Amino acid sequence: MLKKIIVYTLAALGIVLLGMQFDRPVKNGSNDQSKHISTLYPIPDSVESILIVACYDCHSNNTRYPWYADIQPIGRLLNDHIQGGKKELNFSEFASYRPRRQFRKLEQAADLVKENEMPLTSYTIIHKDAVLTEQQKALLYSWINSTRDSMKAIFHPDSLKARKR
Repeated sequence: MLKKIIVYTLAALGIVLLGMQFDRPVKNGSNDQSKHISTLYPIPDSVESILIVACYDCHSNNTRYPWYADIQPIGRLLNDHIQGGKKELNFSEFASYRPRRQFRKLEQAADLVKENEMPLTSYTIIHKDAVLTEQQKALLYSWINSTRDSMKAIFHPDSLKARKR
């Protein structure tokens, strides 16, 4: 009796997993660079290469998918993670943000990298090339600080301050 229950349960689970393979999320990919951060602020090649490897998969409209992203439910979990990352910061949509949000998001990005919270450990376990060295972090901080300084020179200081609640 117990053997039959296990067999039927495994068969049902197999059918569900097989059925999930036909319901795949839309992949994150776009060639539209019209609102990319680089349209507003110059990004040195050294910084761009860091962003591509360590940030853009979750924080842009262009994700480099691993082979296992086509296996469900893994693909759906990755998609949810990517959508969450883009909601927090999307370098491909950065130019559409208001200056205050741009300024704050850059500051938050620097803080998260400094605290070793970004890139996520769950990402760097699989993507070893995304583990940032101290030199790479210093390059990111320098670029973020110079970008924020440029913003301070362009925008009225009040437009960059966080609103009081």
